[in-house]
Amino acid sequence: MESAASSFGAYYLWIKAIHVIAVISWMAGLLYLPRLFVYHATAEPGSTQSETFKLMERRLAHAIMTPAMIVSFIAGFAMLAINPGLMGAGSFMHIKLLFVFALLGVHLMMLRWRREFEEDRNTRPQRFYRIVNEVPTLLMVGIVILIIVRPV
Repeated sequence: MESAASSFGAYYLWIKAIHVIAVISWMAGLLYLPRLFVYHATAEPGSTQSETFKLMERRLAHAIMTPAMIVSFIAGFAMLAINPGLMGAGSFMHIKLLFVFALLGVHLMMLRWRREFEEDRNTRPQRFYRIVNEVPTLLMVGIVILIIVRPV
């Protein structure tokens, strides 16, 4: 009789594919939303342009970013459940998870900033969002290097 672990193992590559697709979608949102904030920061509150940015930001955050983040976490934890040896294979996975939770923190901050724009309460300059836009990129580079190269 086939064990539960090996029957789940048959689906591991499918779960991994779903994880990669979800992470790509999540990262697209994490990279695009602050770019929208850059332009939104210069729009006059209440203007047609500002209202258009609000709609774009809301749809991006709620229809793409957050669902993709949730699927990324579910698939990632499913892979760890199927292959728990990954946690003991070196400190790369622990550091990767630290970076992933940092991405979660960035995601939550962006949702808060989106809400501030929604309520016409943004006080941050365009330059702030240009700088913040680099944070997800740096975390993504670290995660990819940790998973592919496994330097630690």
